[in-house]
Amino acid sequence: MQTIKLNFDAVMQQLDDIKHALGALNLPGPSAGSLGQNQLEFTATYLEREARIHKSMTEYIQVVQKNIEDTRANVELLKKQDEAIVNK
Repeated sequence: MQTIKLNFDAVMQQLDDIKHALGALNLPGPSAGSLGQNQLEFTATYLEREARIHKSMTEYIQVVQKNIEDTRANVELLKKQDEAIVNK
């Protein structure tokens, strides 16, 4: 039988690093002010597209944050189960 070992501290450190990197992301929304007085059709299309991309990225970040939380909870549960088995 093959043994799988959980290096709890290393996994938790990786999760902390990912969470920190995710928190450091700065995603400014599209700025109409940076386009000056342009009133072209392309300008409006550009701003709409950039707003959709910004919204998608914000939603993606929220999903990743949830995945990090779920992974952390699962790793902690695995550790507790391992400790319970060892203590039997």
